[in-house]
Amino acid sequence: MSPNARALHDSAFRVLVVDDNADGAATLSMLLELSGYQVRTAADGLSALAVAEAFRPHAVLLDIGLPVLDGYEVARRIRANPGFDGIVLIALTGYGQDADRARSQQAGFDHFFVKPTDPRVLCDVLGRCAAALAAPDSLQN
Repeated sequence: MSPNARALHDSAFRVLVVDDNADGAATLSMLLELSGYQVRTAADGLSALAVAEAFRPHAVLLDIGLPVLDGYEVARRIRANPGFDGIVLIALTGYGQDADRARSQQAGFDHFFVKPTDPRVLCDVLGRCAAALAAPDSLQN
């Protein structure tokens, strides 16, 4: 295990992967677990909210085109819940138009990626989030 992965494991940085494509969610989850993250998955918007409530993730990789509640509504509900202050919301979607990006910002997403996304890029973003959580004072300069 690399030093970065060990630090992530030791700090228990939690990531929720929300995608209705079971194979995609499983593959991404496996990659993140191998990178040292603690991971849970959900396949629809309502399940995502329930898992988030129980799991308390630091970051959510959230598909927008979900059944039951779409990713925009999930993001809005997470942002409206004070119990989720500080959570990082990352849109991981097949919707790549400028209007989709703008709508994701309005819903409260911190990052926006169009599928297929380079897993190294996602891991880099999550790594920066984990580092900021581990050393929040380092970001204030």
